[in-house]
Amino acid sequence: MSEPHGPLHGVKVVACSTAQAGTVPYMLMADLGAEVIKIEVPEGGDNSRGTGIMPGFPSTYFETNNRGVKSVTLNLKAKEGQEILRKLVAGAEIFGQNFRPGAAEKNGFGYEELRRVNPRLVYISISGYGPKGPHADLPGTDSMAQALGGIAEAYSTPGQKLRTGIVSVADETCAILAFGGALAALTHARATGIGQKVDCSLLGGQVRLMGWTLTTAMWRNRNPVTGQARISGTPERPGLSASFNDRDGKPLVFQLGGARPWRNAMTALGFYDTLEQAGFGDLGVIMSSDDQRIALLSLLDQLFATGSRDDWVARLRGADIVAAPINTLLEATNDPDVLANGYVTEIEYPEHGKKLKVHGTPWHFSETPAKIGTAPKLGADNESVLAGLGYSADQIADFRARKVI
Repeated sequence: MSEPHGPLHGVKVVACSTAQAGTVPYMLMADLGAEVIKIEVPEGGDNSRGTGIMPGFPSTYFETNNRGVKSVTLNLKAKEGQEILRKLVAGAEIFGQNFRPGAAEKNGFGYEELRRVNPRLVYISISGYGPKGPHADLPGTDSMAQALGGIAEAYSTPGQKLRTGIVSVADETCAILAFGGALAALTHARATGIGQKVDCSLLGGQVRLMGWTLTTAMWRNRNPVTGQARISGTPERPGLSASFNDRDGKPLVFQLGGARPWRNAMTALGFYDTLEQAGFGDLGVIMSSDDQRIALLSLLDQLFATGSRDDWVARLRGADIVAAPINTLLEATNDPDVLANGYVTEIEYPEHGKKLKVHGTPWHFSETPAKIGTAPKLGADNESVLAGLGYSADQIADFRARKVI
């Protein structure tokens, strides 16, 4: 019996992309079986190859974002390099680039030029600000999109400075949206024979990530209350998501909505009588009073500080309340549910003589499982890919000597 293919087996992708938002969409496609050819600059390659912080190991940045793809080096300023790219695009279904706005057109691989080569082509363009607007021509980064898109406030603490986070949420959100947009456009192209350009941006993805919280802010025309608690709903049906530390300073979170779950949760914790005496038997009282909200959270801080996190979480879960420990990044990589589902896994790195932990896959396909690969060496696939286009060994050697590849 042959080994099952991923669900994107047969999809061919060419990507002139760097950084994170520009590479993750195609890494995900490679995980799922697509053939992804990454175009890199001869000799130096993608700049992120050199961003490693562990001596003797590959760049964690490059490895995470480019696993499973093929590497072909092309000098796109050379006539022969542009010709090779056009041949690759002619046989591809998806093309991606995230160069500074205008650079793709300047270097011969803008949408209008490539659609003449392949009318069925799905062309993914990722920018910082989006294709329109006063700053459309500016370059963008993850921090810029976090700053403009609202997440700095969403995770802020009252009285402290707003700041962007260390996890590249803008890059990753944009990448996942680009992945979905590409497959949506591919479905249309396969049905109609007509390709199209799909524009995604770091800023647009970050705004989408704000979800219903942004809608509420817009409709109420005021910023949300931030900090340790998220309060939602109405006085009749209040909702609360809040975090607290236990006696050892270990944090946990729980979330509930409605009067009955509130009473059930606080009873299971042994807090209800104390809360009722303080006027908080009904959670709805905090909906219209900042003073009441602050007083309740302060009292809960004191109550949670009397016991252990594991016990509090177990009691809440026993009462059918959503609750969890708040993990550090390292704790998250060892969480039993993360490991059981393969969201973090291990793969063999023979050159280092060991297995290393890596991202698994966020999907489980019953018939076409994902396959986790490693990132390619620079230009590792030059010979095989160019030979597949009909170039001879002598031609490939000549390209290398003249630094076309």
